[in-house]
Amino acid sequence: MYQYDNYDQAMVDARVDEFRDQVKRRLAGELSEDHFRPLRLKNGLYLQLHAYMLRVAIPYGTLNSRQMRALGDIADKYDRGYGHFTTRQNIQYNWIKLDEAPDLLADLAAVEMHAIQTSGNCIRNTTADHFAGAAADELVDPRPYAELLRQWSTFHPEFDYLPRKFKVAIIGSETDRAAMKLHDIGIQLVKNDAGEIGCRFYVGGGMGRTPMIAPVIADFVPPLQMISYLEAALRVYNRYGRRDNKYKARIKILVHEIGADEYRRQVDAEFAHILTLGLEPPPAELERIKGYFANPGFEADLPDNVDLSDPDFALWVDQNVHAHKQPGYAIVTISLKPAGGIPGDASADQIRLMADLARDFALDELRVTHAQNIVLPHVKKADLYTVWQKLDAAGLANANLDLISDIIACPGLDYCSLANARSIPLAQKISERFADIGRQREIGELKLKISGCINACGHHHAGHIGILGVDRKGTENYQLLFGGSEAADTSLGTIIGPGFNEDGIVDAVEKATDVYLAQREDGERFLDTYRRIGVAPFKEAIYG
Repeated sequence: MYQYDNYDQAMVDARVDEFRDQVKRRLAGELSEDHFRPLRLKNGLYLQLHAYMLRVAIPYGTLNSRQMRALGDIADKYDRGYGHFTTRQNIQYNWIKLDEAPDLLADLAAVEMHAIQTSGNCIRNTTADHFAGAAADELVDPRPYAELLRQWSTFHPEFDYLPRKFKVAIIGSETDRAAMKLHDIGIQLVKNDAGEIGCRFYVGGGMGRTPMIAPVIADFVPPLQMISYLEAALRVYNRYGRRDNKYKARIKILVHEIGADEYRRQVDAEFAHILTLGLEPPPAELERIKGYFANPGFEADLPDNVDLSDPDFALWVDQNVHAHKQPGYAIVTISLKPAGGIPGDASADQIRLMADLARDFALDELRVTHAQNIVLPHVKKADLYTVWQKLDAAGLANANLDLISDIIACPGLDYCSLANARSIPLAQKISERFADIGRQREIGELKLKISGCINACGHHHAGHIGILGVDRKGTENYQLLFGGSEAADTSLGTIIGPGFNEDGIVDAVEKATDVYLAQREDGERFLDTYRRIGVAPFKEAIYG
């Protein structure tokens, strides 16, 4: 993984010192909240319902055991003993004291981490496939390109005050594990007919109050021109994106209103101009970065079989372990979704345990997934049983990956000042209703996602079943959506009818699964059955 050089460290350390002075002036009354707000947001510090929340950047979801352990220690030292992993592959701390925030940032800087550009109308943390560098189906590792993008976008003066926040995702396989088409820009590394690697650009996706799937804007951009094309795409947006209405300020609105063809034409013209300026980093820089992502010392001739005589272990392997590109290794996903738990939360002790497992069994790497889970990307198959035992002892061996209890949920009204309804208690109730793992596996793959407001931080538009919390005359109400997907078959869910209270929405979800089990054909997921039979049978069962 990438390591800071002297310039990186000096830049982050200087930012900490600068923020320490800003906090000191705020606490002394020399800065008003109106003056302080843009300064704290530039450092990832939000003021939520009850306390400050800090969002820490984990670039493209990759970190090492030293960094993970530091995140656990920070949870104990500055928060209430836990952290919340997010759909942007970041971690959030929900109970931060303002006077301690600079010390927290200094502790992050000591392990090559920061909270820069995790808020504000700038280019946010770049996300990537959490199986990058390990997946058996990967064409090319996207992380070097994501790192190049991170370096280009950090403190970019032209894009520091965009019309609205901006999110980029990059993948290197046909399998989309990063919800790429639902980002402002999605980049897929592809191979052309000549066998050359290049970038396919999707521009104008997003969720929120106006969900859209990004169209293809460029089929193939040479990798050494990726930054120039990004620069062109951002310049056109920065030039024409609306600043008079924040609800119409995202790039998806611009692409929709002028049309993909006109947006493409303007980007191509800007791209041609940029190529004459020589803004692209030299080829040697990309090669230098690639060196940090070389294969991490895989051993050869390892046993490729796993003893599955323990049925609980066998169940976990079947559900949470994926094929690795290197024989004798496997990819392990640690579910942070126990029955009755808060999706994405992990205690300080659990965070430190995962750090230890990465150090001892996963070649010192971890990944945060956009589904709010953690990945150990390089585990020897011979070590799987030991890893499972340690996870099981810590309450982290939930064999529910991609099942109905593997819920994505935003913090909702329990924490967020923008929310209309609570997400966490609802997720807990649904996971408890479907706690039986045998029942979950009978239902099979079912992506359930909950947002506490229209901003869609819980990705409800992309859920096979999505739930949106709304305010109905001062009462929390929940709308039910069906048919979304954030995978390669990207689709947007649609509201199927009137909303429910908290208990009613749990019952509605259960009725929907009953219809699916009665109607499905061999090999169909919930989403497949819904697409085949349509909404009518579900509405009849749910609304009578």
